[in-house]
Amino acid sequence: MSRLFWLGVGVAAGVLATRKANQAAHAATPAGIGANVGEGLRELATAIGSFGAEVRAGMVEREHELQETVERQTGHTPGRRARRAND
Repeated sequence: MSRLFWLGVGVAAGVLATRKANQAAHAATPAGIGANVGEGLRELATAIGSFGAEVRAGMVEREHELQETVERQTGHTPGRRARRAND
């Protein structure tokens, strides 16, 4: 019984080692490298888009804060529409 167990462990280890070796070999091919680069570029584009969205949200929030400050200090409500109407 013990020999059968160790035979099974050896077969499982061999299968895992073969799969890892095949994955490593595929990653070293031009197609595998291209896939890795493509995935990296997709992640970079997603991160840049997310950063841009956060910056825009921060700009809008800061603009509201500044408008509230101007309105509190002057009593005048600034805004694009107000400026255009006065021009």
